[in-house]
Amino acid sequence: MGTVRPSSRRPTRIGRVLRTLDLTGVDGAYRSLLPRGEFDVEAALDRVRPIVDDVAARGAEALTEYSHRFDGVVPPSLRVPADVLARCASELDPQLAQAFAEAIRRRRAVAESLERDADPAPAQVADGARVGLRNVPVRRVGLYVPGGLAPLASSVIMNVVPAQVAGVTSIAIASPPQKDFGGLPHPSILALCHLLGVDEVYAVGGAQAIAMFAHGVADLCEPVDLVTGPGNIYVVAAKRLVRGLVGIDAEAGPTEIAIVADATADPRYVAADLISQAEHDPLAAAVLITASEDLAARVQEEVAAQVAATRHAERVTTALAGEQSAIVLVRDLDQAVAVADAYAAEHLEIQTADAAAVAARISNAGAIFVGDYSPVSLGDYSAGSTHVLPTAGCACHSSGLTVRSFMRTVHVIDYSREALLEIADGVELFALAENLPAHANAVTVRRDA
Repeated sequence: MGTVRPSSRRPTRIGRVLRTLDLTGVDGAYRSLLPRGEFDVEAALDRVRPIVDDVAARGAEALTEYSHRFDGVVPPSLRVPADVLARCASELDPQLAQAFAEAIRRRRAVAESLERDADPAPAQVADGARVGLRNVPVRRVGLYVPGGLAPLASSVIMNVVPAQVAGVTSIAIASPPQKDFGGLPHPSILALCHLLGVDEVYAVGGAQAIAMFAHGVADLCEPVDLVTGPGNIYVVAAKRLVRGLVGIDAEAGPTEIAIVADATADPRYVAADLISQAEHDPLAAAVLITASEDLAARVQEEVAAQVAATRHAERVTTALAGEQSAIVLVRDLDQAVAVADAYAAEHLEIQTADAAAVAARISNAGAIFVGDYSPVSLGDYSAGSTHVLPTAGCACHSSGLTVRSFMRTVHVIDYSREALLEIADGVELFALAENLPAHANAVTVRRDA
């Protein structure tokens, strides 16, 4: 393995925001060298465990106290009334309502055409011996929608649509109460709930919302079977605590973007896309992987100029200057692909010549955005894809939230007497070899039936 060294490339005319990591002399073992921020869920557990236990013990009384403590407002009603959802939908700006409707249409189209598996025909493993497969939806899910630095109304679409397409019959949504809206979640979140036909909505945020879903609250919220949706480290810690009692989608960390770009890339696009994800959170990660020194320098200039003009400049600068963000210099496109696979980004953009061919070489990514006109922002809202994606390198083993996330697979075994007797000797021998004679007898007793 080579040596990682800080770059001594020519300076830009404008002060640099992103640090540079030079991997041109490194071969392999990239994962441990690439920029990653700290997201210590274990450290948050001690703060979250008393909240989860308190909600389980005291229910609505605890939820009300935590709303006052953490959100600075007590909702007029923990469950948002249906007429409030309808009012928020009716008060939407018409153009925003149209944008919402189109985002819903595209997400549903992708979910129905690509993500919903029909039950396949049973496998005939021998005469009279069939094994089938049924995809069964989860009965009830609790969907969490963040409302902190950015009220992610788009997460309503990304959670609800695939759950509905999967056939989930009971859907509940929780989002933090907001001081600015009289203790209700953001109106756009409530409007989308109404547009999607979800009327069980709670003005409850943070770890206490996850506890409410997992344990249930008497006379308010029935326990769920599955909890999904992004959130801060305390939401993630709460999901870890209740995992096993309920299913969870993932332990998602701060958002991240990686861009593989060559000399053909437009530095304005690259800079804008890095900034777009840095806007989410001071802990957000933004990584450019390139073999072009000139592009790296031009992106530095563009980042500095664009950050100065953006509304959330302080938040963006903190994210871009953090240890989780960098420009990674590589020897060539082959190394860039290897580094991108090692990083396993939540969002991976390919801005190169023949971008589709380069994208086809990538194995590890939550979602891949191909070419100059497929920015991550498109996927965040209206591409039709999901934006609930694995973070922190988990894309090497996990997938984003889709219809299949809300379904369970059930095998259906259907053997005739003759088919069982044909394999009976083998089953009995297998059971006895494991010292489980009663297992063997459950077959033996049927021999003379």
